[in-house]
Amino acid sequence: MRIKSYAKVNLGLEVIRKRKDGYHEVRTLLQGINLYDILEFHQTTGEEIVLKGDDPTISWGSDNLIYRAALLLKRDQRLSGGIKIQATKSIPAGRGLGGGSSNAAMTLYALNEIWKLNLNEKALMDLGKKLGADVPFFLKGGLCLGTGRGDDVAPVPDLKPLWCLLALPRLSISTASVYGQLQPSLTSKSKDSKIIKFLDSRQLGLLENGLEETVFCLYPQLKPIKAYFQDQGSELSLVSGSGSAVFGLFSDRGKAETASKELEKKYPSVLVGTLPREQYWENIRAGV
Repeated sequence: MRIKSYAKVNLGLEVIRKRKDGYHEVRTLLQGINLYDILEFHQTTGEEIVLKGDDPTISWGSDNLIYRAALLLKRDQRLSGGIKIQATKSIPAGRGLGGGSSNAAMTLYALNEIWKLNLNEKALMDLGKKLGADVPFFLKGGLCLGTGRGDDVAPVPDLKPLWCLLALPRLSISTASVYGQLQPSLTSKSKDSKIIKFLDSRQLGLLENGLEETVFCLYPQLKPIKAYFQDQGSELSLVSGSGSAVFGLFSDRGKAETASKELEKKYPSVLVGTLPREQYWENIRAGV
């Protein structure tokens, strides 16, 4: 089986408070985009999970989320079969695009089909929560509201298709390091939620990323990218998650392409579209 594993951007992110378990309570809008890795699965006669990938900056051992997802499913279902998995990466790691989480989600989805387990969406999402906060989103796709640690995911009506211009600086950022530097004054506990207002009005310009101030303090070289997208007429420009990717959303293709030509002179970049939920699943199931 050969399957696409898509990236996401956070259209908004609000940090509400730090929880007793050490994680942060958040409210976030997650949007699938048409940037993807390819995962290939081959059943084997042994019992081993064999994982290989083409990105030398990523560990392909037992700590990789793909491996962990396959092992979790095997143990949960008490299976003895083996699987060989090959990953061809286009989503760069450490950029806030959810590549590893997407790979884990698609591993659960694909192996559920290959091993004919007939697990429903809820069962797969519950397993996904054990792997990472973003994993359940990729079992929904489209535009979703994430609450709790971000792993309680509810679909919301899709936006009209938009062009998403991604700046991908050669900088990998640890999400934990950004949350570790987040000041209590930057949480949204006592503030009105811009995300809730957006869900009522659908005005993209309302949305903010509560991690941006911290990210820009740690990595000030990212701030001019956001300003550039705003100058080019983007409807929304934010750091995605904890970064380092910065995106601009455009409804006008011409503006997006013009902005892309100048941006690529300074940073690795890619121009893709947002993915509505129906199209997301059509594309994934085409591989199955």
